[in-house]
Amino acid sequence: MKTGQELTNELGMVKISEDVISIIAGLAAMECYGLVGMASKSFQEGLAKLLGTEHLSNGVEVEINEEGVKVDLYIIVEYGTKISEVAHNVIDRVKYTLEEMTGVSVLEVNINVQGVRVNNAT
Repeated sequence: MKTGQELTNELGMVKISEDVISIIAGLAAMECYGLVGMASKSFQEGLAKLLGTEHLSNGVEVEINEEGVKVDLYIIVEYGTKISEVAHNVIDRVKYTLEEMTGVSVLEVNINVQGVRVNNAT
C-alpha cells in the first residue's frame, strides 16, 4: 500500500492510500460525458491504449503532500466533443467527488488528453 492521506479527529485516525484516491478519481472521471476512457500514463509509440474499468488507477497519478492532493488524469475523449468542456467537467467532478468521499483537500486536477476516439455505434 502506497503512503496516503491521514485524517485525524477526536475519535482516531484514518489513512487513505494513494491507490484508493486514484481509483475514486478514475471512477468519478468516467461518469463525465465525452470521456471514452482512461489512458495509460506510459504513452509509448504515439498510441493511447484504452484501459478497462479494472485498471482505471493506471490512468491516474496522485501526489500527496501536507496541504492536500494533486491529481493528474490521462484521458481519451470522444470525437466531436469540445475537449475544453470535457476537461472542465472532469476537473469539477473529480475534485468534488474526492473532497466529498475522502475529506481530503484537492489542490490540483490536471488533465492530459492522450487521444480522441471515434464512436463506432453508427
